[in-house]
Order: sequence, then structure tokens, then C-alpha cells
Amino acid sequence: MKLGDFNGLMVCAIALFAGASLSVAPAIAQLYPAKTIRLIVPFPPGGGTDTMGRLLGQKLSELLGQQVVIDNRPGGGANIGAEIAAKSPPDGYTLFLATVTNAIGASLYRKLNYDLVRDFAPVTLVATTPHILVVHLSVPVKSVKEFIAFAKARPGQLAYSSSGSGSASHLGAELFGHMTGVKMTHVPYKGGGPSVIALLSGEVSLAFATMPSVIAQVKSGKLRGLAVTTAKRSPSTPEIPTVSEAGVPDYDMGSWYGLMVPSGTPKEIIARMRSETHKLLRFPDIKQRMDATGFEALTSTPEEFGAFTKSEVDKWAKAVNVSGARAD
Repeated sequence: MKLGDFNGLMVCAIALFAGASLSVAPAIAQLYPAKTIRLIVPFPPGGGTDTMGRLLGQKLSELLGQQVVIDNRPGGGANIGAEIAAKSPPDGYTLFLATVTNAIGASLYRKLNYDLVRDFAPVTLVATTPHILVVHLSVPVKSVKEFIAFAKARPGQLAYSSSGSGSASHLGAELFGHMTGVKMTHVPYKGGGPSVIALLSGEVSLAFATMPSVIAQVKSGKLRGLAVTTAKRSPSTPEIPTVSEAGVPDYDMGSWYGLMVPSGTPKEIIARMRSETHKLLRFPDIKQRMDATGFEALTSTPEEFGAFTKSEVDKWAKAVNVSGARAD
């Protein structure tokens, strides 16, 4: 065989291979999903993250034609679930519901066995929600100013619950203490559900809980909501002022939720999952359920979510440094 003939064959082979490769990408999207999908939620049942996970899982199951199973993997400040997800096969059959807690953990923990930016591919943001400063009914205050005065008269005596060390509910309280001079005792629990149960039972006096985890108890009068933590009031509780309005200027924090997959997951699968997620967030029944529980839908491209994640890691690193909080 002459060199020219060989080169010609190689050119043809390369062209055929390229054409075959281009045809594989649409095929992946068409065949996916062919089996059950696992959605890892890094908190136990009962809190805001679990509520969001189940809302997404139920509707995605309908849209994708395959069951999306919720896999609660609590513990380690949302890091246990994140590590399991990061080390799962990048085939589209493991989804991870990332939260602001994972962005906080990047600087709060001295050593993690995964990297939120490196080991995950972003799919889309799905929602945001404020937290509420809530107190047990035995605490004799009805406003943020009254609470600050009450707490300052009892330094270290008031205990607050959180959904775990390094969670937004933990850092939100630490930030509040730093900005007001209030000293409180932190009692971490393994998720928002257990944290709220502790507050309802009187084990602790207060919490900076996510809106979805306490809105029912606030509206029924079982807990007293003093203020929401975001810059604007929540449409779900328009009667409750913001912390900033109530006497702590510039206080602003909240939680967000987004879907991620292990790095290396085919882009076609990411695009399909993003498209279906955006579709479900527009359904009237989903919007109604989100409004009732304090969520606000929030969508993005993978690129936008990736940039947002990096900015959140940087933002919370500064908050961790200010608070002095650390976890091993």
C-alpha cells in the first residue's frame, strides 16, 4: 500500500469516527434515562432541603418517565451526602441537591474529601428562601429590638438550634451575634427537622430556621416569628419585617438550592435535566406549593450556576472568618 493510499484511508476513517461521535451525543440524550435516578439530599427528612428535594423528585419522575428516588444522607454539615455524590459515576443517574451549606463548608472545614467546584458539574439553580428568626413562646419578646435587649441581659444563656455546624442557620446566627453584640450558645442538630423539633419542645430558645421548616408553626402560633433574614420581606409572610428593618441594618442572608451532578457527566444529560427542571418550576401546582412553603423559584444556565457557586464560596469564606467559626 502506498503512503498516499494509507493517508487517504486515515482521512476517511477519521471523518467516519467524527461523524459517529457527533451522532452519539443526541443518542445519549434520547436514551436517557433508562433506569431509576437517585437524588441525594444531604439532610434528614423534615427540613427545607428535604422539602425541596421531594418536590423536585416527584415532578421529575413524571417528566422523565423514570422514578427519581430521594436518598437522604445527613451529617457532617451536608458533607457526607456531597462526598457520596461527588464520587458517584458521572452517568446522570446520581443528582445532588446542593445548598448554601455546601458553599459555607468549603471554608468552614479544614479538610474535605471533595471540592464543590472541581468535583461537580452545575445543572441549574432551583430556588431560594429566607430564614426566619423564630423564638419559643416562653421567650417574652415580640420584636428584634426586644430580643437583643433580652439576650444581652443574659449573655450565653440563650441557646439556638441549627441544622448543623456550618449550616446557613448556624452562620446566620453567628453573623447576627457579631453585628449586635449578642452572645448565644449554639446547639447543632442533624438537619432542619430535628432543629425545629428541639425548638418546639423548649430544648432551645430560638433558631434562624429556613422558612419552609417553620412557616407552618409560625402561622399556627406554635412559634413566634420576629423577622426574616433577607433584604426584602417574604411574600409568604409579608407581615413579618426583615432583620434589617427591625434594627440590624444591612443584615442579609438566605438559603439557595441547586441541582448538580458529578463532574464528567455528559453535557447532553445536563442539558436534558436542566430543561426538565425549568419546565417543572413553571407548573402552576409547583408554584403554588413553593409559595405556600416559602420558596421562590430561581433558574439559571449551568454556566451561571457555576459562577454563582464560586461567588458563594468566596462570600461565605469572609463570613466564616468574621465569625471565627471552625469545624473539623
